[in-house]
Amino acid sequence: MHNVLISGIQQLGVGIPNTDAAFEWYRNAFGLDVPVFREAAEAPFMTPYTGGEVQARDAMLAVNLAGGGGLEIWQYTSRTPQPPKYPVEIGDYGLLAGRIKTRGVHQAYQRLQANGTNVLGGVTEDPSGAARVSVRDPWGNVFQLVESGDWFSRPRQQTGGISGALIGVSDMAGALDFYATVLGYDTKVFDEQGVFDDFAGLPGGERTVRRVLLRRSGGEKGAFSALFGQTFLELVEVPGHTGRKAFADRYWGDLGFIHLCFDIVGMDLMKTRCEASGHPFTVDSGSRFDMGEAGGRFAYIEDPDGTLIEFVETHKIPVVKKVNWYLDLEKRGMEKPLPRWMIKAMGLGRVKG
Repeated sequence: MHNVLISGIQQLGVGIPNTDAAFEWYRNAFGLDVPVFREAAEAPFMTPYTGGEVQARDAMLAVNLAGGGGLEIWQYTSRTPQPPKYPVEIGDYGLLAGRIKTRGVHQAYQRLQANGTNVLGGVTEDPSGAARVSVRDPWGNVFQLVESGDWFSRPRQQTGGISGALIGVSDMAGALDFYATVLGYDTKVFDEQGVFDDFAGLPGGERTVRRVLLRRSGGEKGAFSALFGQTFLELVEVPGHTGRKAFADRYWGDLGFIHLCFDIVGMDLMKTRCEASGHPFTVDSGSRFDMGEAGGRFAYIEDPDGTLIEFVETHKIPVVKKVNWYLDLEKRGMEKPLPRWMIKAMGLGRVKG
């Protein structure tokens, strides 16, 4: 292999106070009902971001097999997770919102509103004309439900998984260069400045902003690319405004969006690419690292504002845990797309209700 292969967004990490309660809520709200793995253990590699001490956690990766990436639901068990000192708002730096792919935003809006979800305003359109609505989960995290026509299978309740994120940046030029050079988000869907209706319900959404929606011109390739689908990153800057880092003076794993994770093949090549771009790995698990039922190699870098980007090279993953069917991607070939039936078989582990 001569280049890094990016399969898509594997997951968005979210720090919460209770894994079980969060899984139940995300399962009902977004259909993230397949727990790919769950593990309670220490996180020894993350000490650069946990005060220099090894911390223990309970983590679960939940996916929606209609399409999109998952949520890594992450709970400290060795300490009480801390909220931000100030509410995170448009103009701050970091992961401001998760993007949920949606088929029928109006219907999803009506369902969530009827279920008592905290909906931040009504259905609006972004500058590309895509319908979207924002909601807040019980722990204060914002998700933007955005209309999508890109699906692995038909969603049962209008929503799929993670298809991107809203990222606050301090310098748009530097951020655009980083996300294009390191992650291949080199194509602008829109680049607009002003006050926008679809931000109106968000804290700080009344500000004049520059917002740029990006996608990858090379597309997504690899074992799970068909499930992850097309992904988008929206960068937002408030010109002339000095914001705060969303995780200032807190630990990775505290409350809020803790990282954005990409499934890749070619970790050594990615390491070289990141070093050349001036953003070297700050964490690297080295060779294969097991997370209970799954395994692989992971690494972290920081974007120009310190937002954590994770890379995972997946080596082992459970397909049907009930019959001990685990897939060794190293033996199979990590760059080869998995058959659709094999990915759908993971649905046998779906939690119904």
